[in-house]
Amino acid sequence: MDAYQQLITTISLTMGTAWAAGINLYATIAVLGFLGLTGNVVLPEQLLILQDPMVIGAAAFMYLIEFFVDKTPGVDTGWDAIHSFIRIPAGVLLAAGAVGEVNPSMVIVAGILGGGVAATTHTIKAGTRVLINTSPEPFSNWTASVLEDVTVIGGLWVALHYPLAFLIFFVAFLLTAIWILPKIWAGVKTVFQTLLSFFSRKTPPPTLGNDQPRTKELPLS
Repeated sequence: MDAYQQLITTISLTMGTAWAAGINLYATIAVLGFLGLTGNVVLPEQLLILQDPMVIGAAAFMYLIEFFVDKTPGVDTGWDAIHSFIRIPAGVLLAAGAVGEVNPSMVIVAGILGGGVAATTHTIKAGTRVLINTSPEPFSNWTASVLEDVTVIGGLWVALHYPLAFLIFFVAFLLTAIWILPKIWAGVKTVFQTLLSFFSRKTPPPTLGNDQPRTKELPLS
């Protein structure tokens, strides 16, 4: 039973960290580090570095920046685009570190799966923000950002303290992602096609006086 419980706990931590990293990497690092430092959870040896106060402080500082950037229409999409190169690799590293000291092949498998999960959550977050930004009011951005923060912190807490419950949620998330990703992609594609069409419009050539072309006068003989 202990081996089964350890397996569930490891899978939950592995997938939980990757899932959360794709949404808000800095909140993920700060929460894991804080919980480990205060003794609320026991992190695997490979993730003990997250408990360093400097790491927690840096993650908290970046989270504070993201807290405001993520609530600014348009800017949040640019931020997400940049973090496509940060969240996904970090999801790979966190997932690989979460499996602890096991067979190296398992570490690689965890990294591959973690990267896929982080890419999925990041794509859903970034794509949803593109669609939300088609609305001129900022309240939808604020609401989405706050919900994402609450989801990350709450999801990590569940993953660390109630691993089986998190895995049930995680399976439901994957099924939902399979259904919703094509719809998000279609919506994002429509948005960018509309923008491309708008900026590629050609202006009519200028006309000369009273919209009438000038004719050359012939000399009288």
